[in-house]
This record gives sequence, structure tokens and C-alpha cells, in this order.
Amino acid sequence: MKLKPTKEQLEFLKWEFGIFFHFGIRSFYPGHWDWDGREMPMEGFDPKQLDCEQWIRAVKESGAKYAILTAKHHDGFALWPTKYSEYSVANTPWKGGKGDVVQEFVDACRKYDIKVGLYYSPAQWGKYAIPFTEAKEYDDYFINQIGELLTNYGKIDYLWFDGCGSEGHEYDHERIVNAIQSMQPGILTFCNPEWMPGVRWIGNEDGYASLNNPLVVSATDFSELSTEKQQLSEAKFLPGECDCRIRYTWFYDLNEDSIKSLDELFAMYELSVGRGSNFLLNIGPDNRGLLPEADVARLMELAQKIKENYTEPAPFKDMERTGEDSFTIVHKEIDAPDWGYNPKPERLVNCVMLSEDLTEGQSITSFRIYGHLPTYKGVRIQLFEGRTVGHKVYCKFSPLRCSRITVEITGHDGDYVLKDFKAFMVK
Repeated sequence: MKLKPTKEQLEFLKWEFGIFFHFGIRSFYPGHWDWDGREMPMEGFDPKQLDCEQWIRAVKESGAKYAILTAKHHDGFALWPTKYSEYSVANTPWKGGKGDVVQEFVDACRKYDIKVGLYYSPAQWGKYAIPFTEAKEYDDYFINQIGELLTNYGKIDYLWFDGCGSEGHEYDHERIVNAIQSMQPGILTFCNPEWMPGVRWIGNEDGYASLNNPLVVSATDFSELSTEKQQLSEAKFLPGECDCRIRYTWFYDLNEDSIKSLDELFAMYELSVGRGSNFLLNIGPDNRGLLPEADVARLMELAQKIKENYTEPAPFKDMERTGEDSFTIVHKEIDAPDWGYNPKPERLVNCVMLSEDLTEGQSITSFRIYGHLPTYKGVRIQLFEGRTVGHKVYCKFSPLRCSRITVEITGHDGDYVLKDFKAFMVK
């Protein structure tokens, strides 16, 4: 029996593109790294120009559908006035200790109709850390802080737990999950799938998914500090998410020269969204509390390139089923007298997009794509051979003029529905 996604997992895949915001005490201490042991005094946190609406306007303009804020990172600093730690915005110069970054972030997301995600790192280090040796005390602390985030800010669409640093602690996950579900029933989670099956880490922080990208898995990558995959007690339906950085660092640092090129970011989009996973691109707001101008400019360039290449498909007619496991799209100008001789650039294609209906689960396991030639229309050549389809797959090849394009499903696990089939000329 095939495993089916939850409605929240199906909705997540439709989001496709999200923006991660790593912001906190470390935004004011350039040069710091995770677990470096160097203290970052609260007095340094003072984002005098903080404008979460500026952040979320950029999200909206980029075409991204969701945003995630690091409410508490490994350093333990809370971006809201938590009752359970001194290490928070409440004890900083910012707004006289009366500020709440989480509230401003959530309000901005709702104003611009962006899905709200909150990141929380259970692990932490530094002067105010709760030691892992006190297991129950630490779990109490964890649940109490998560409780503040899930009860004080309305509906949270996505809760993102970082597993890094938790390798040495055995959480009372049943107690934690029950608490989360009681506060936000049906919330989508990024966490240990044995806790709450939601979204899985793709296994790298470079923004890439494999061409073979099954949605049902029996093992997952847990943390960049782990050397082996986590073997699950049973197979689970788990969409993948590709988290990555626009710069070399997650938090703002003095490294504007490390901003990735447009070509690299566009390839990351194609090799994440175009391989059936979500693309989660990080931008670190600076010590003013604003997104750096150069990062926003590059994000807008990426948004424009995605729009130019994947908004308007090549002029083919709607997909037709031409065999038991064969589907074809026919170019709308195939019968034009000059079809085989006039080299109109709009007749070139170099990419096919396929999409599978996942309501009843993922089924397609292999396929081939063929292009029918321009003059010798009865002759076809193989252009691409792939594995999984899932929510979406981009299949790229060298540009050519196809009178028809055919996809043959060569392997599937039970019944399947090919939902969409389009061609593009990607530049």
C-alpha cells in the first residue's frame, strides 16, 4: 500500500520557494561561528532600523511563498522576550528591552500573505545554556520556550527544528510532540521524522537534490555533525527541503564578496524545485536590522530569471495520452508551411517540466523523454532519461526544434497520474 502525504505536506510542496532569515545576537558579532565558545554580550544587540516589512516585501517580490526566522539559534539568544532565559531581547538596549522581533516578523508575514515559519535550535552553548546533563530540566525549558512561540503569535505554519548539536541528548520526544500538537494542531514540522513526520533535510546545505528523489524514505540525514543516516522504524512520506545560503555564512558578516552569482543561484533553484524539493535560500539581515542592498539586488535578479524562464511555456498543445504509458505534446505551429525550414527562435526548446499528482502518493519511478524532429517528423530521438517525478521535475537537454515531445513512463509503483507536461526554452 502506497504511503500518502498529509494535506500540510502537499501544501508545502506547492510553496516551492522560501527565504530563511538567520538573524540574532551573532548579526552584531562578525567573525563568530557555531560552537566557537566566544561569548556575545547582550549589550551588542541593537538593530536601530529593524524593518521586518522590508524583509518580507523582498520575499513577496521574489515570488517565494514562505519565510523562516531563527527565533533562537545555537547561541541561545531569543528574539522574543522569553520568560525562561535572561539571554533575550528583553535585556538589550533595543527599544529599551521592550522589543519583540518574532512579533514584528509574524505581523509582516501576515500583512504580505507569506507563510510563517519559525526556526528553533533545541541545542545551545554559552553562559546562559541549560546543560544537557539535566535531561528533564532541559526538556522543560525546550517545551516552555516552544510554548511561548506557539501560543503568543497566532497560527504558525511551519516549525523548523535544527538537529545540529543535539546528538548527545535523548529528548522526551513523545512529551514534546504532544505539547506541540496540543498548541498548534496540524502544524508542519522540520524535525526528526520519528517525532513528527513532516519535511526532511535533503542532506546538504548547498541547495541541491538528486535526480532520483523519492518522497518515501526509510532513512534520513539528521545533522551535518552525524556521519551516518538515521534509519527509520518504518518508511515515511517526507518531502525534501534544500536549505542554502546566498553568502558564505548564514548570519550577516563582512563578506559581501561571497554573494553567489546569479548563474549559481538559478542552478540551485533548478536542482531543488526542479527535482521535486523546496528551495530555502538564506539571507542574513545586517546589524541595522535590514536586508543588505547587494543581497536584495541578487535575489531580485534571481526572481526575474525564474520568471523569464519558467512562467511562459513554449507553444505546445495540451498533453494527450498516446499509449498506455505514453504522453505527447504537439507544437501549435507544426502544420505551418515553413515549420521545418524557418528557424524561428520561439520554436526551440531545451527543457521539459513534468508533474505528478501526489494525492494518493508518489508512483513514477522512471521515464524517458523523446523529441520528434522538425523535418523528419516521424523520427524521434531520446532527449532525457529520468527517475522520480514527484511534485515537479525539470528535464534539461540541448536546444532543438521539436514538432512533438513524448514522455514514456517506464516504471511505476501502482497507478499514477501525470498531472502536467510542458516544454520551455531556458536561457
